[in-house]
Amino acid sequence: MNWEALDILKEIRLGEDSTRQFKETIDKEYKLAKEMCAFSNSQGGIIYLGVKDNGTIEGLDSKTIGQYNQLISGAANENIKPAIYPLTKTVDIEGKILLLILVPQGPSKPYCTSSGNYYVKSGSDTRNASPQELLRMFQQSAQLYLDETLTSAKIKAEGANDGVNLAKFYTFFEKSRGYEFAASGMTVEKALENMNLAKEGSLTLAGLLLFANAPQAFKPYCQIRAISYYGTEISDDRFKDRNDCTGTLDDQYRAAMVFLRNNLSSVQGKGSFNQPGNLEIDERALEEAIVNALLHRDYSKNAVIRLLIFKDRVEIVSPGSLPNHLTVDNILNGNSVVRNPIIVSYATKMLPYSGIGSGIPRIIKHHSDTTLSDDKDGEQFVIRLGRRYPSADQVLF
Repeated sequence: MNWEALDILKEIRLGEDSTRQFKETIDKEYKLAKEMCAFSNSQGGIIYLGVKDNGTIEGLDSKTIGQYNQLISGAANENIKPAIYPLTKTVDIEGKILLLILVPQGPSKPYCTSSGNYYVKSGSDTRNASPQELLRMFQQSAQLYLDETLTSAKIKAEGANDGVNLAKFYTFFEKSRGYEFAASGMTVEKALENMNLAKEGSLTLAGLLLFANAPQAFKPYCQIRAISYYGTEISDDRFKDRNDCTGTLDDQYRAAMVFLRNNLSSVQGKGSFNQPGNLEIDERALEEAIVNALLHRDYSKNAVIRLLIFKDRVEIVSPGSLPNHLTVDNILNGNSVVRNPIIVSYATKMLPYSGIGSGIPRIIKHHSDTTLSDDKDGEQFVIRLGRRYPSADQVLF
C-alpha cells in the first residue's frame, strides 16, 4: 500500500468495495472484529477510520486515535480466532488525520469472531460465510479434506441407488493386498472404515467416488461432460458428439478416453498400410490430463469437469484453481499439493497414476503444444492441448 496522501485520496474517491471499508467512528470491539475477520477470510483490505460511508473525510483527534488503537489491538487479539496482526497508520489528508487499518489476507483461514461467526466480504458488504465457502477455507488450510467428509450414500443398499459395487471393491482389495477379501476375516463395512472410505454405515466422498454403485445419484456434478465441436468456440451452436462420463472415477476415466479416441483423428506414419495409426495427440498426454482432473479437482464446487474437443485443440477444464499458493511454474517443475489425499492414495491401483508429481511434466514431454491456465477469478484450472494436422507424408483417418 502506498501511504502518500494523493494516493489515499484516490482510493477514497473510488468508494467502498471488497477491499475498502469506511468508518466514521467505531465504538465496539466486536463490530471492528467482524470487519477485520471478513477481510482476513477474503482478499484482505483497508479500513479507513475517520471517513463517512459516502467518502466524506471527517478526520479524528489524537485522543480518539489512541482509543481506537486499543480497540484495534483488542479486536485483533481477543475477538478474532486465530489472532490476526493488522498494520495501522495515521495519515494527514487535507489537514485531517485518518487512521488506516491494513488487514492482510490471512494465512490461517478460516478466521472467526469470539462469538463463533465466520465472515467474508461480498462487494462492500460483510456477510456470513456460506457452508461451501467455509468448507473450501478449511480444505485450503489442510484442517479438513473434502474427500473424507460423509455423504448420504449408505454402504448397504437401503435405497435404489445405495450400496457398494462389491465386485469392484473385491478386485481392488485383492490387487492392493495380494490376497482375496474373504481371507481378510473382515466385513465390507469394517474394511471400508479402516480405509477411511466409510463411517457409521455411510460412504465418505472418496468411498462414493471409488466404489459406489451410483455416485452421481448423490453427487451429480462429480462427472466428466465431454463435447466435440465442429469449430473453435464453446459458443458454437452445433456439436459433433456429446457424452456424460459417469460412474466411479475409473469408469469416468475409461469413458473419457473412449470419447477422445472416437473424436480425435489417427495419424498414419511412413510405415505400411497395416501399421496401426496413432492419435494426433499422444495418448499418454491425454491419460495424464484426464487423471489429473479426476484426482485433483476441487470437489467442493458444484461443477462438472469439462472435456472439450475443438477443431484446433482439446481442453480439460477442472473446477477449482490451484490450491495453497501453488503456481503453474511450480507444477511444471514437479511440485504438487494434494487436495484429495484419500482418493489419491488409492488411485495408483485404479488409474494410470504414479503420485510423484510428474503428471504435468509428463504431459508436456509427450505433447509439447500444451498450455496451462490457472484461472483464479473463474476458479478453474485448464489444460489445453493443440491438435496436430497431417504433413505431406501423413494421413488422418
